[in-house]
Amino acid sequence: MAAESNGSLDLSVFLTGIPGLEAQHGWLSIPFFTVYIVAIVGNNLIMAAVQADPALHEPMYLFLSMLAVTEVGVSVSTLPTVMGILWFDAHQIDLDGCLAQMFFIHTFSCMESGVLLAMSYDRFVAIYNPLRYKAILTLPRIICMGLGITLKSVTLMAPLPVLLKQLPYCHTNVLSHSYCLHSDLIQLPCADTKLSSILGLAIVLATFGLDSLLIIVSYVLILYTVLGIASGEGRRKALNTCVSHICAVLMYYVPMIGVSVMHRAAKHASPLVHTLMSSVYLFVPPVLNPIIYSVKTKPIQQGIFTLFSCKRKLL
Repeated sequence: MAAESNGSLDLSVFLTGIPGLEAQHGWLSIPFFTVYIVAIVGNNLIMAAVQADPALHEPMYLFLSMLAVTEVGVSVSTLPTVMGILWFDAHQIDLDGCLAQMFFIHTFSCMESGVLLAMSYDRFVAIYNPLRYKAILTLPRIICMGLGITLKSVTLMAPLPVLLKQLPYCHTNVLSHSYCLHSDLIQLPCADTKLSSILGLAIVLATFGLDSLLIIVSYVLILYTVLGIASGEGRRKALNTCVSHICAVLMYYVPMIGVSVMHRAAKHASPLVHTLMSSVYLFVPPVLNPIIYSVKTKPIQQGIFTLFSCKRKLL
């Protein structure tokens, strides 16, 4: 049995790299760093294009900017430890730093889920009541929705690191990923973690569970509304405006469900499989969402083109 440490003062946590591929960390750093660059640059381009182009100051694109903010936040939260392991073999992190990283990863993930829900509401209003679309989703209301999503996420996630900080820890503090997650950290204390576990489950149900349910309800109402449109061309155009958002929702929730199933139903699977599933969940949406929205949404393409044209003129 591992010895118990006196509190959490000066406690270090050992992060795991990519199991079985430790010797290839140097080479693996190239695709991982490329993924980070694409995610951060791509999402910042979308934010800059929306800000610079007045034609993009509409509800749909303002929500897309919010989504880009959350995805940059997730990427920046994991980058220091992931690249630290791959570049410098820096596996150790102090407990406070680990708890801070956990808080930011889960907070931005929770915000992303909330923004995806807001975007589904935006698509419903645009299709159900297009004439009053801009009157319903005014700028003050959109700002209030963004602030509400942020406040909800911070408030729900704040107790998690506080509760974990109070617990005594064993000297064997090895996590199974290159970053700190609540599901990993809750396994480390040498004390009863039932309260933290129940709180974590309640937060998952109140955020990701409720958000996904409401997104499904939104799309049931959207489908019902679309089927009421007389012309086939009108139905096609209405559904086409939802394609990018549907892709974003699937890329976010399918890997999340996969990770959850793996943790419960495939506990004895290779550690490499668990690592890959978690990496897909955290890294794929920030990379693919800006690409999908840039390809599928012509106003975003034009906004990015205008952004570069303006910069070229200034030079």
